[in-house]
Amino acid sequence: MSARARTALLVALLAVAAAGVVAVVAVWSAEEVEAPAAAGAEPQQRRGFPPLELAFGVRDDAEAGDLRRASLLYEEGERQQAAAIFARHDSLEAKLGAAFAAWPASEDRIEQLGALYPRSALVQLHLGLARFWSGTGGAVTAWREARDVEPDTPYAVRADDLLHPEFAPGLPGFIVSFDYRIPGETPAEQLDALAADRSLRGRLLHGIALQGLGRPVSARRAFAEALELAPDDVDALVADAVGRYDKGNPSAAFSRLGPLSRRFPKAATVRFHLGLLLLWQKDVREATRQLELARQAEPGSKIAGEAKRFLDAVRNAGTS
Repeated sequence: MSARARTALLVALLAVAAAGVVAVVAVWSAEEVEAPAAAGAEPQQRRGFPPLELAFGVRDDAEAGDLRRASLLYEEGERQQAAAIFARHDSLEAKLGAAFAAWPASEDRIEQLGALYPRSALVQLHLGLARFWSGTGGAVTAWREARDVEPDTPYAVRADDLLHPEFAPGLPGFIVSFDYRIPGETPAEQLDALAADRSLRGRLLHGIALQGLGRPVSARRAFAEALELAPDDVDALVADAVGRYDKGNPSAAFSRLGPLSRRFPKAATVRFHLGLLLLWQKDVREATRQLELARQAEPGSKIAGEAKRFLDAVRNAGTS
């Protein structure tokens, strides 16, 4: 399969798995990200503006609404309007937004923020983006800081994407095999309801919600609690395995998930999630085989339906 076909396939698959996945802002090769500037050469600044990635989770306060609107304006190229909104607030998100809207005159300001907030994944992620866009070097160092200082944040997840461009962006999410309805009218109320639910289902659904919010450490903890409640439950075992997925050490998940296919040979969820993790590795051939096994294992089930969606995406991408 050509590199172009693989890229088209990945885009299609991520469109299917959009819920809970950090969106792609740009795709760069590892060589491009890490390549040092030639000795004595002038930094090669990229055209346009660096991407701004602000995450507000389930916040519905006035500031979050303002900053979401400003972020959208920034993305659409309306940066003066975005800057005016960012200027109304004093949070770190607003300060970074204002600095990015003033690019490239704000390079020094962004470096200053990086020095003032060395243990903020939000700041270090954007410091790396600014450095990469300016071509001055040091982006990888900032992204490693973002990943390591606050690993339970969407900013750390995004930084890890940039450190591992050979993988699909974001992290694979666990999908339960049962239907459910979450009480509460707002996302915040629903999250609170799940946090308070200490049942097996509650722990699994809370973990899924936390994954969707870019909080992999907390999600892993919720899945571990589910496994403590039901150590022989296939959903709990699979969730615990998927929650351990780490781009720096994929075997942490595969070493647990693989043996489950022998322990539960007729469980569609095991094969499905094996296929999902393999897609994150871009091993399309083996992923397709596992997804087909999942579809056949429990015809008519929710997981079989999910497997079919992914298989359809693979086939559609392969013909485009």
